[in-house]
Amino acid sequence: MTVREARSEDADAMVRVLAAVAEEGWIATEPPVDTQARARRLRETIEDEGPAALWVLEDGGGVVGSAGVHESRAPGVLSLGMAILARARGSGGGRALLGAALEHARCCGAHKLELEVWPDNARAIALYVSAGFELEGLRRDHCRRRDGSLRSVLIMARML
Repeated sequence: MTVREARSEDADAMVRVLAAVAEEGWIATEPPVDTQARARRLRETIEDEGPAALWVLEDGGGVVGSAGVHESRAPGVLSLGMAILARARGSGGGRALLGAALEHARCCGAHKLELEVWPDNARAIALYVSAGFELEGLRRDHCRRRDGSLRSVLIMARML
């Protein structure tokens, strides 16, 4: 598995990964994913010169995961999002994507990288803890789902 910066032509594959992981319920994005709108936004991010950045995880020539960072509301803090296909998990790809995001955050002068994760996503939480992220808090019943239910999220971050 290899990680590289995303290119505009990767947008459709990245959205397919996102849609598949959304179907599993591991991320805040819910199905059905508006693939055209999401791909358009990804292309805009890729082509922009700002602090936001995107990477893809490739295996066998195909995109099996992606990660991205964008500015948060707090100056110097970047927010991380990541999605990896089920068949590609457990092979070091998440750690490699996380490494790319951390390096980018350091290089662009951020002092902190933050993320949100479902409290029941033990596998992701273990990865983040092993990479030096710490639990900063809980947003209780923070995300309203399409079915009306509420989900809490853990806030985790790593100082750079």
